[in-house]
Amino acid sequence: MRWIWIDKFLEFRSGSFARAVKNLTLAEEHLHDHYPGFPVMPASLIIEGMAQTGGILVGEAKNFEEKVVLAKIPKAEFHGFACAGDQLVYEVRILDLRAEGAVVQCQAFVNGSSEPMADVEIVFAHLDNSRANQIFGPKNFVFTRQLLGVLDLAKAQQASVEKSGEASPGS
Repeated sequence: MRWIWIDKFLEFRSGSFARAVKNLTLAEEHLHDHYPGFPVMPASLIIEGMAQTGGILVGEAKNFEEKVVLAKIPKAEFHGFACAGDQLVYEVRILDLRAEGAVVQCQAFVNGSSEPMADVEIVFAHLDNSRANQIFGPKNFVFTRQLLGVLDLAKAQQASVEKSGEASPGS
C-alpha cells in the first residue's frame, strides 16, 4: 500500500515551483492515534507530503528519466501543528537542480495563514535508471501511477485554465 500525502496541486511551474494541498480529516486512521483526544498530523508525515510534492517537481523537471529519492533533510523547523479539520498547503521551490540531484525549500501553511507552520529543506538524489534497475528492479518504487495521477490532474486543470483564458475577451 502506498500513502499519498497530497490531495492535489494548486500550482505547478515545471522546474521551479509547486503548491499542493492536503486536507486532514478524521477519516485518516493515523490521526486517531497521534495523539488520542488531540488528533495532530505527525511532523514526519508533513515532511513526507512536502517530499512528495518536491519529488514530483524534481522528477518532472527531467521528464522522470531518473528515479528521484530523498537523500537527506538538512533542516526541519516546525512553528506549530495541524489537526483534523485543517488544510495544509505545501509550497516547494527548487533551489538547485543538477545531474546528481536537487535541493528544494519547502514550507507548510495551515488554513490559509501567511506565516509558515514548517520550514524544511530537502535534498534529493537522482538514481540512474540502468543502475537503479540493477539494484531495485524496473518498477518505479518512488512514483507510482497513483501518485503521478495527482500531477496529471494539475496539468489538466492548468490546460483548462489556459484554454478558458485564451477564449475570454480581452485576454
